[in-house]
Amino acid sequence: MGCDKKMLFKGVVFDLDGTLLNSLEDLADSTNTVLARLGFPCHELEKYNYFVGDGMFNLLRRALPAERQEDNDFIKKCVVAMKEEYSKHWSDKTRPYHGVMDLLRILRKKELKLAVLSNKPHEFTQVVVEKYFPGHFDLAFGERSGIPRKPDPQGALAIAEAMQLTPAEFLYLGDTNTDMRTAVAAGMFPVGVLWGFRSAEEILAAGAKVLIEHPSELLKSLNYPSFQGHCTT
Repeated sequence: MGCDKKMLFKGVVFDLDGTLLNSLEDLADSTNTVLARLGFPCHELEKYNYFVGDGMFNLLRRALPAERQEDNDFIKKCVVAMKEEYSKHWSDKTRPYHGVMDLLRILRKKELKLAVLSNKPHEFTQVVVEKYFPGHFDLAFGERSGIPRKPDPQGALAIAEAMQLTPAEFLYLGDTNTDMRTAVAAGMFPVGVLWGFRSAEEILAAGAKVLIEHPSELLKSLNYPSFQGHCTT
């Protein structure tokens, strides 16, 4: 079957932390507070670029000393403490990246379906998206019971089903290898963003088809031939 050169993507799935929001300082501060209370060493902000991205459990596991990283029961207790601390400070320093709000407004005018898929706990994801992006997203999913966290594609596929679109009709924007692996596994078009937490090399190695350095670049990409559908020649 030939490609319809006029077929454009109809939806965009966004990662949250590191893609829409620069939330690293609030995550780092909250984690360091929990670590300090337990008598463990704290970490510099740069370390958190590689601690975050795979859910709160993995964030705490990576931040803890090596001798506690396999103690799942202890990590779960730390997660409870982290949720309490983060619930008080998640908006202290967190802000949308420059250009994100303009991008969302334009995509809305183009009548694309927009969704958020995060490994942040679902309740936090809902609250955060409502605060920073009211009215901009059709769906916002965080880590939910019964749905494996990214890079498992189930969350992304649930978004496609809820929006009554095929996975191939979505662009997927993210800043980590977890996001790119999710997009590839779900059959969505993976776009790596370079303003987030990870390097271009990591994102490309995980399957990114395109890299962008500023949110506005996505608008140009929507009309670029290589972005027009996933069909065979």
